[in-house]
Amino acid sequence: MLRQSKCVLLLLLIIVLAACGGASPTATPVSLPATATVATAANGNRATTNGLRTFVIVPQQSKASYLVNEEFFGGALAKLGIDAGKADVVGSTQAIEGQLQLDFANLAAPLGDNNFTVQLNTLVTGEDRRDQWIRENGPTFNTYQAASFQATAIEDAPSTYVEGKAVSFALSGDLTIREVTQPVTFAVTATLTGDTLTGVATTRLLMSNFGIEPPNFANTLTVADEFGIKVQFTAQE
Repeated sequence: MLRQSKCVLLLLLIIVLAACGGASPTATPVSLPATATVATAANGNRATTNGLRTFVIVPQQSKASYLVNEEFFGGALAKLGIDAGKADVVGSTQAIEGQLQLDFANLAAPLGDNNFTVQLNTLVTGEDRRDQWIRENGPTFNTYQAASFQATAIEDAPSTYVEGKAVSFALSGDLTIREVTQPVTFAVTATLTGDTLTGVATTRLLMSNFGIEPPNFANTLTVADEFGIKVQFTAQE
């Protein structure tokens, strides 16, 4: 029995020494997933691809904005201190979160989970009276605080991608504002550098499609029904 115990201890000692480098075992090759591909562009840059990859939006480095046209009339000067004429208004917030899942080996492959959410009651335009109005009246964003987008399809994407190069594609899905969901397509331009994905997504919509009556104040101002959405994003893997 004692002899058998010594043999067991000796065997364990040999295993430990081998693990610590006492022996020189041959390294075992690691295989890439079947979906992963590595290609080289003509300029020598490595084409990216490790199959499906997930990138989480960094709010501090991202921004969601709405863009709308307003027209002020003669009464605006007396009421608001604003001269008559047309103006482009931009309201923005960094209260955005979400993720992008893309297969850089084949950007045209079926989508992973691509979504983002924006806190509408944090949008600011630089005009406090306007911002307060859209939160408490009209769109009532203090009541309907979040807008969410869930992507369902990617279109017009190239089949291969080279790291560091800008790529454009269309991202279609469902956008929900004020509990109303509409199909929307974003035009996206994105660039992957290492583990960081940056880009811009834009689309144009109608307020009335989401149950929002475009503001119209007699002799003061009107706001166009059509508006734009622009999402500038930085996402980290």
